Amino acid sequence: MKNRSLVSINDYSKAEIIKVLDLAEEFEKNPRQTILNGKVIASLFFEPSTRTRLSFESAVQQLGGSIVGFSSAATSSVQKGETLKDTILTVSNYSDLIVMRHNIDGSARYASEVASVPIINAGDGANQHPTQCLLDLYSIRKTQGTLDNLDIAFVGDLKYGRTVHSLTMALSLFNTRFHLVSPPELKLPSAVKRHIKEANLKYEQYTDFMDVIPACDIIYMTRIQRERFPDPLDYEKVKNAYILENAMLANSKENVKVLHPLPRVNEINEDVDSNPKAYYFQQALNGVFVRQALVASILGLV
Repeated sequence: MKNRSLVSINDYSKAEIIKVLDLAEEFEKNPRQTILNGKVIASLFFEPSTRTRLSFESAVQQLGGSIVGFSSAATSSVQKGETLKDTILTVSNYSDLIVMRHNIDGSARYASEVASVPIINAGDGANQHPTQCLLDLYSIRKTQGTLDNLDIAFVGDLKYGRTVHSLTMALSLFNTRFHLVSPPELKLPSAVKRHIKEANLKYEQYTDFMDVIPACDIIYMTRIQRERFPDPLDYEKVKNAYILENAMLANSKENVKVLHPLPRVNEINEDVDSNPKAYYFQQALNGVFVRQALVASILGLV
């Protein structure tokens, strides 16, 4: 993985994914180190972020590295008309690695092709979010003890949900049974389903959320993303399609965990937060350890 960009979760083999998760376990035991001393990480967030940006910054700083960059395109030279190419070429001169989030699908791949340092994709439009995928895998393995032979429910925006896209691709490397719950307008794209089919795995599609809760080991809730809809009226039709309430978990498995990439709007009622089956805030914490493992691996320090 040394000096290689991470743009798509498909850039990593199954063995490399497991290596990152194993390294994350070690960083969880000892997250404060000095192995990034003297290293500069650029954090370029052209699109808003809280957890991804701050967990990367926390991960780097806890390992003794330095962070430069911006948290909004509005505070960068993009406002003056600078191209993505010129931004990446310039920032490559100032850093050892670039973490980038952008609103355009494919932007991270393009950046990796012009940069002189590795690029980590922190989300490109509705395309992929590979580091969220890795922390999701870490959370699943930590709570279930395995990544194999699990029933996983994806609920909500499966069309525009880049976290779902990446995680589906990765879980297709394991013996996963997929339960896809969405309004008809927000089904998982055929290009993503292809990974399930090519792995000879099974998936079922549902519109009724209650049908899947008793069968699942992981319930992965997602926000209906208003910012991805070309027509605001289409968003209004589906924005409250699925809302998980605490009472709905009464007949769920004892081992089930509720995950969410966050932020949530109203798709998980706050009465779920106190249920031991809720895991989304711990999931966010796991992002620090996974991102420490990634940065250290790509810089060749572990």
